[in-house]
Amino acid sequence: MKLYALSDLHLRYEHNRKALESLAPHPEDWLIVAGDVGETLEHMDFAWRTLTARFQKVVWVPGNHELWTLTREQPALKGEARYQQLVEQCRSYGVLTPEDPYPRWPGEGPHRVLVPMFLLYDYSFRPDYVAEKDAIAWAMEHHILCTDEAVLHPDPYPSRSAWCAARVEQTLARLESLPPDCSTILINHFPLRYEHVRLPRIPRFSIWCGTKKTEDWHLRFRAEVVVSGHLHMPATLWRDGVRFEEASLGYPQQWTWRGDISRCLREVLPGRTS
Repeated sequence: MKLYALSDLHLRYEHNRKALESLAPHPEDWLIVAGDVGETLEHMDFAWRTLTARFQKVVWVPGNHELWTLTREQPALKGEARYQQLVEQCRSYGVLTPEDPYPRWPGEGPHRVLVPMFLLYDYSFRPDYVAEKDAIAWAMEHHILCTDEAVLHPDPYPSRSAWCAARVEQTLARLESLPPDCSTILINHFPLRYEHVRLPRIPRFSIWCGTKKTEDWHLRFRAEVVVSGHLHMPATLWRDGVRFEEASLGYPQQWTWRGDISRCLREVLPGRTS
């Protein structure tokens, strides 16, 4: 029994949909889907129909793309209402979400708990000399502006930063209540550490990539593995003896598909030990 991860499916692209359909069955294994499945409920339906038929259990965390409010979708829900709509859709397929009890990993090994999280970002992934109020202007100096600024609404919170702060506090309370004898698999769409935002072509996009409030969570909450996506730069990284898996698939021009895309899955458990 294995635990795999894949993120950033971006199913608005036919190329990616066909690739997902090519994925071989893994009937004994679990799959983490670490956000950016698509932008519409139709994209989500396609993903869950496809993946729940191939894996024993699927675990999802939202990316920013799922939270977009597109006027062609009715009702065009915003912010928290949009997120809860996605949660209910997942539950209709038996897909686990950040709103469900954290599952214990049933495979071999020590007591491990899977922790799907929804934390968003607060523009704090920026140099110290840039004030928060100047963060977007700083990015725009390099002609960078995330689409979220137009279509990811924080309602009923006054800002995305405020929504992020609320999600961090809610998640902290749950993490602190975990039994002290368990290790964790921390799952979030956005990287937990600023140093892991490796974007050589668009470095100032970092402000839409996470929050510094999670910088020590891999140690504080006994993480064995941290899973994320968002960067479209799949990799295995290490910090303080903890393995970090960036599990993105990405846009069609960013990867090559030759048959079954099982090779794109990141093995979380048992996974690499060094």
